[in-house]
Amino acid sequence: MKSVYPVGVDIGSTTAKVVILNEKGDLIFSRYRRHHARTIETTLDIFKEALQEIGNRNLDLAVTGSAGMGAAEILGLPFVQEVVASAGLIMEKYPEVRTFIEMGGEDAKIIFFDDNLRPNIRMNGSCAGGTGAFIDQMAVLLNIPVSEFNGLAEKSESIYPIASRCGVFAKTDIQALLSQDVSKEDIAASVFHSVALQVISSLSRGREIRSKVLIGGGPLTFYPALRKAFLNILSFDNKNDLIVPNHPELIPAIGAAIAQDLDRHTVMLREFTEMPIQKNQDSKNKTARLAPLFKNQVEYDTWLEEHANDQVPRTALSEVKDENLFLGVDSGSTTTKLVLVNQEGKIVLSHYGSNHGNPIEAVKIGLSEFRKKFIEAGFKPRIIRAAATGYGEDLIMAAFGLNDGVVETMAHYRAARYFDKDISFILDIGGQDMKAIYINNGAVSNIQVNEACSSGCGSFIETFARSMGYGVADFAKIACEQNAPFDLGTRCTVFMNSKVKQALREGASISDISAGLAYSVIKNSLYKVLKLKDAAVLGNRIIAQGGTFKNHAVLRAFELLLQKKVIRPDIPELMGAFGAALTAAKEHRSHPDQSTLFNGVEEPDLKIEFTKKELECKGCENRCSVMQFIFTNGNHFYTGNRCERHFSNGARAKNIGINLASKK
Repeated sequence: MKSVYPVGVDIGSTTAKVVILNEKGDLIFSRYRRHHARTIETTLDIFKEALQEIGNRNLDLAVTGSAGMGAAEILGLPFVQEVVASAGLIMEKYPEVRTFIEMGGEDAKIIFFDDNLRPNIRMNGSCAGGTGAFIDQMAVLLNIPVSEFNGLAEKSESIYPIASRCGVFAKTDIQALLSQDVSKEDIAASVFHSVALQVISSLSRGREIRSKVLIGGGPLTFYPALRKAFLNILSFDNKNDLIVPNHPELIPAIGAAIAQDLDRHTVMLREFTEMPIQKNQDSKNKTARLAPLFKNQVEYDTWLEEHANDQVPRTALSEVKDENLFLGVDSGSTTTKLVLVNQEGKIVLSHYGSNHGNPIEAVKIGLSEFRKKFIEAGFKPRIIRAAATGYGEDLIMAAFGLNDGVVETMAHYRAARYFDKDISFILDIGGQDMKAIYINNGAVSNIQVNEACSSGCGSFIETFARSMGYGVADFAKIACEQNAPFDLGTRCTVFMNSKVKQALREGASISDISAGLAYSVIKNSLYKVLKLKDAAVLGNRIIAQGGTFKNHAVLRAFELLLQKKVIRPDIPELMGAFGAALTAAKEHRSHPDQSTLFNGVEEPDLKIEFTKKELECKGCENRCSVMQFIFTNGNHFYTGNRCERHFSNGARAKNIGINLASKK
């Protein structure tokens, strides 16, 4: 009688894990691999490797994991819930454990065991804070490979507070830290600290985390600094309170391999790797499909021609030799945009680039590009006034000595009004935020922004494009092909993954998924953030702005859902900087005597140097730690304060805050 080898397959939201045990229960084969939404293909590839490594064996298989149920159905294998699998392994192999903490790519869980080893299970619900995907996003923001994140964190000296929920708030906090010249080492450690806080606070919900603690999941396996963050918060000892098994990332897979009371499935390894895979074609449970973005290529080409007419006025560089020029800078959380306009508001030059966590350097790069253009043209520019907007508005104003600062929404409003004076509604979707501006009789009547979720923003699509192995541009292009868009809903990026897995299980193409995501971005904006019930309130002159609308699929989904024509300027990603430049021009017309020449483009080696000093505000019991930057131009920049009672970047003077509560 042939020996039977227990096998556990754990297919999670981002990775596939396979373990094969021998008759004694020893691990003889294992793999841990990202599947890029190709769950079945990746799993079978792993088994082919197993065939080469251990030969043809008689396998006894079971499947677990957040994306494992669909795979179990397709492969005809028994399924065990991942928490049940983990709990079973812990009770058998680690009876001394009282708390199990596991972090995956897009989920987190804690299992509490009482003295009789009865489990109490807690899992994350509607938010992906405290997961590996959150760490991945922060690594992208810092422009460092995620593989280097742990190494940086281990070299840190200080921990700073970072929002641990949706990436929208976390990225805002990190941008502020970067503006304080905080090292990437400290930021990486602070990210780990915030993740640990999120898991402990959101999942324990007041229940005591008792020793001994067993850890599992990829992030806690491959990031020792993350484990250290958990121990520091819990005030536990690494030696006496924490158990790190040989393969923490494989705990659910091993649990599935040894799970009892299952209708086990025995098959020879070679036979299993050669079995034909039939996608589930059961129409009863099929998810709804949405209307195709375009019926055919002809309709797509016609649509592109129509939108090609929405051009922002421009003028050639050679035409502005003796003109006054105005600069606008939009310093965002991840990108920096510069626009130079003439007296009439026509665009002369523009720049768009990533800030790589250094907003000052990003502006310098843009100015350097402008300088080269003017050198080629053979004359020096006369930039009369400059304005900044975006996350880094105050920092850029102080560092470069700009005249004006303008709130993002007003910058986008001014740019849209210049483009079309009859606008009724502006929807601006960036990488991490969304702004909706209602216009009534030429004036702003209402403004709404997203708050705690970024699922309706550009990073939402970028995340999925990368997870499926596509560049953002290519992913957007295939969405416009003839397809049947999959209805993916409007949930968090993390939990949308389960919908994507369902789509793949039902035979959806990548094109179906990409088009479905374009719909999801707009549905999230209209129905989740704006809570729109009647499109009539938006009026008939609607403008789409922000880098996300460079994606043709998103713009088309916007039009189809509203059943209205939408205007998209040919520079949607630059409209904030364009509005800032127009603001500078407007302020010059109103106060010409206050304008000062900006020579940042003329100087061949523009140096922005500063000294910094840490202060403690004693204005109230908060005792905020305020960082003061003093630039060589004499400007001061303050960051870290929770109010502006004593330190304000707006007035750059002490004791200027106004207590609105005391006003009558």
